[in-house]
Amino acid sequence: MGPKMNPYLALAIGVLSVSTSAIFVKMSSAPSGVIAFYRLFFSVIIMLPMFLLKYVKELRLITRRDWIFSIIGGVFLAFHFILWFESLNYTSVASSTVLVTLQPLFAFVGTYFFFKEKFSIKAILCGILAIVGSFIISWGDFRISGSALFGDILALIACALITAYLMFGQTVRKRLSLITYTFVVYSVSSLTLLVYVLVKNEPLVPYPTADWIYFLLLAVVPTLFGHSLFNWSVKWLSASVISMAILLEPIGATVLAYYLLNETLTQSQVVGGLIVMGALTIFLLEGKMVKSRVKLEN
Repeated sequence: MGPKMNPYLALAIGVLSVSTSAIFVKMSSAPSGVIAFYRLFFSVIIMLPMFLLKYVKELRLITRRDWIFSIIGGVFLAFHFILWFESLNYTSVASSTVLVTLQPLFAFVGTYFFFKEKFSIKAILCGILAIVGSFIISWGDFRISGSALFGDILALIACALITAYLMFGQTVRKRLSLITYTFVVYSVSSLTLLVYVLVKNEPLVPYPTADWIYFLLLAVVPTLFGHSLFNWSVKWLSASVISMAILLEPIGATVLAYYLLNETLTQSQVVGGLIVMGALTIFLLEGKMVKSRVKLEN
């Protein structure tokens, strides 16, 4: 049975939603670990009624392997958020989001070695071109020294972690419903972040009203609408295709940062964005054609 919603449309909505994440983080005055904790904790609380009413029985169907993969994925997701949010304290929205969404660098290698997934020459070239475009977006924003370089390194590590999270999710999501898988992973992430915050002795309260609004918006928009749609899509599309689509996030985040945070939008960001969108379009079309050929051959 095919998907009820076009997975490419789901990806587009997901990308638009996650583009708001860096903006809300920048606007908040709370520590990175606290922001990450409340983002996922509020997500779990919002999902809890639906999970208890319709999906809690599915927990009995989760295998030991699924539990292990879900826990590993949840821990990776938690530290992805910690490192990425922390990177935004040192570098710009453009630089951070570009580096954190360079997942094809890791996804191409990971899916090839772990899932034996093959790619056409055209798809590989499009991936390389999209990565080049991503670097062009923030070319004028990189600072190869001091705190900005530290922020860039944090964002790059966060990129590796979110790619690993998607790859572990790809194996589990095909056997579990979206709500059950997402609830389990977000719960693991919340617990991981709570331990992290307590160990660092970061205060969970009090914070200004504006911060609580940002925490809630982070839970609803980029998490429940964004990452949940990615989790849904991974059942129908490979982790590398999703990683390519997420390359659009820097474009949305850069535009939002320009209007809401007064961060400068440079010519290199405009040119790079056009390159990313062009390469991404060709890559997605190529992936769709390959899937169609496989179905015809079967």
